[in-house]
Amino acid sequence: MIEFQNVTKQYSPDATALRGVSLTVEKGELVFLAGPSGAGKSTLLKMIAAMERPSSGRVLVNGQDVGRIKPAGLPFLRRNLGLIFQQQRLLTDRSVLDNVMLPLLVTGAPRAAAEQRARAALDKVGLLDRALGQPLALSGGEQQRVSIARAIVNRPQIILADEPTANLDRASANQVLDALKAFHSVGVTCLISSHDEQMLDAAARVIHLQHGQIDGQSAAGAQA
Repeated sequence: MIEFQNVTKQYSPDATALRGVSLTVEKGELVFLAGPSGAGKSTLLKMIAAMERPSSGRVLVNGQDVGRIKPAGLPFLRRNLGLIFQQQRLLTDRSVLDNVMLPLLVTGAPRAAAEQRARAALDKVGLLDRALGQPLALSGGEQQRVSIARAIVNRPQIILADEPTANLDRASANQVLDALKAFHSVGVTCLISSHDEQMLDAAARVIHLQHGQIDGQSAAGAQA
């Protein structure tokens, strides 16, 4: 479903984010990206969503070379992607429900249908009872779960999560991870960057990055 073919991303002669990365993620996999800050995890995720383009090499999503997609084609690519970042970027002047509905309304869905699907998404992350509340009234973990609901309301094939449990306490981090695992259990491909050792210990597959290169892989708790 996702393939990197000898991908390098260079911002300047002195700033190379990825160096000759090759990897494959199969449909329905749950894969974690591990590595210190600056290892290239965020850049790798952004390249899948065509938020960054390769300096060389190819990134394929469902067989499509995302580096060749024209701007008009990006919305079609991203409709199949659920994007979750450390900063939730929730709109504070709208309700929780309105935030989750927004991706559907932007693509022209009828408001009634958008509300029904948004409520279903909030129910999946355990926050349906907070639908009419304001984002600022929620805890950090609850806000992150709202961002997950917003990311999956379009029923994406792939979820990309960049440090989704950063700055959360252990209980909140576990709730976020449980929500992501629930979507993986119904066939959604998930690629998650994290430096959370407890999360990585429970992962089925971990790709380790260091200085923009793959520094090893581990499976089911094995060492890289």
